[in-house]
Amino acid sequence: ISSKVDLHCQANNSAHHTSDITTDQLIVRRGQSFLLTLEMSRPFTEGEELHLTAETGKPPSHLDMPSLCSDCGSSALQRGIVVLTVTPAADAPVGRYLLSASTERKKTSLGSLVVLYNPWCSADWVYLPNGNEREEYVMNEQGVIFRGAGHFITPMQWDYGQFEDDMVDICLKMLDINPKHLKDPADDVSARCNPIYVSRVVSAMINSNDDRGVLQGCWDGNYVGGLNPTHWSSSTNILQRWYLNNCHPVKYGQCWVFAAVMCTVMRFLGIPCRVVTNFESAHDTDKSLTIDNFFGHSGVVAKKSRDSVWNFHVWVEAWMKRPDLLKYGNYDGWQVLDPTPQERSQGAFCCGPAPVSAILKGHVDLKYDIPFVFAEVNADIVNWMVSATGSKTKMNSDTRKVGQNISTKAVGSSRRMDITDSYKDKEGSARERTVFKHAVTSLNSQEEGNDRGPQKGAEPLKVEMKIEKVTNPE
Repeated sequence: ISSKVDLHCQANNSAHHTSDITTDQLIVRRGQSFLLTLEMSRPFTEGEELHLTAETGKPPSHLDMPSLCSDCGSSALQRGIVVLTVTPAADAPVGRYLLSASTERKKTSLGSLVVLYNPWCSADWVYLPNGNEREEYVMNEQGVIFRGAGHFITPMQWDYGQFEDDMVDICLKMLDINPKHLKDPADDVSARCNPIYVSRVVSAMINSNDDRGVLQGCWDGNYVGGLNPTHWSSSTNILQRWYLNNCHPVKYGQCWVFAAVMCTVMRFLGIPCRVVTNFESAHDTDKSLTIDNFFGHSGVVAKKSRDSVWNFHVWVEAWMKRPDLLKYGNYDGWQVLDPTPQERSQGAFCCGPAPVSAILKGHVDLKYDIPFVFAEVNADIVNWMVSATGSKTKMNSDTRKVGQNISTKAVGSSRRMDITDSYKDKEGSARERTVFKHAVTSLNSQEEGNDRGPQKGAEPLKVEMKIEKVTNPE
């Protein structure tokens, strides 16, 4: 039915903020219209209908694409030229689609297009109203990641490169080989309408612990067969290596590398995203919201705790609505996602999305992984004395050390922005202690004093020693 189609890639991509990716293929954002022109091989006949269809996945799913004839006057129709305004639904699944047009007589392929999330569209769950923030968290290909220690913070330049060559194929390949897609392709493709679902998929696919993910972690200093994580300063170098090596993991990454690569993929997909660093970051392995250290009494060998505190840890925040939590938008906004493989979440090494607003309020009974992230920023460190009988006595606790100088790059500049107040109230304040106790109570209604919580009552008297060097030994 058509001898020629013009997808107007340059004009459409520019209007959809995707021309930085390419102008050689049509890449549009959902909830926003685009133009295409059909030049028919013959004039339209009276009463003839034209249907536009977009299909994705195997078996194919159909995308609802309402279309309006922008130039359908009698003269145009007699010449067989039709200009259509097409609008993907604001909740359409993201991905690559095959576009076709049909009449009662014939169906013709028009080519392919890619549909992405749309933070410019108020009907999209990832809508971000502030233009400067959209420019920073979606469009900016360069960034700064903060590392070091709480009082010695150092910035590191990072090239996200979300619009570089091959990023379309790389990011869509990542979605297509994730375990959920391999198990049930139709269900996975349908669920890609939901940024909550897709962000969990991306979180799992950045590490390679469960799947053919992008990066293999290494923390023991033995980087044989790969590169030291400090070697990397660009996400695209990592993603292109992974893609060209038949999706075998790139060696090696640590937290800031995992987070930076995830930020690249999220920004490409159209989900506003930023990299966040938490200094003195706790790793609570048993949902106690405490980091427990055990010391043996009178020669008793105490068990080694699996809990730990890192000098810093890096994750990402992504911006989206959370209608699944049904609280009138209280949990919309920034969500923590962590692709570094630490603990399993519903069977997979991923973390989040955990609403930052829920972490601030201690609402640890919500999805996803809020207790783990709450502990990262606000766990108490508790030291226990273990007797020969195995009983424990709390020696002391530190309620202030964990979660310092939580940092991200400021909008429009390279300076550090401190966002600690969005995660917790001021350390030691009555409000901060109330929130912590509420979180502990929510997780553990049993009597305190078991293996997973502090003992009731006042702390016993204790003696602390500090050794200072006065003179060099002779």
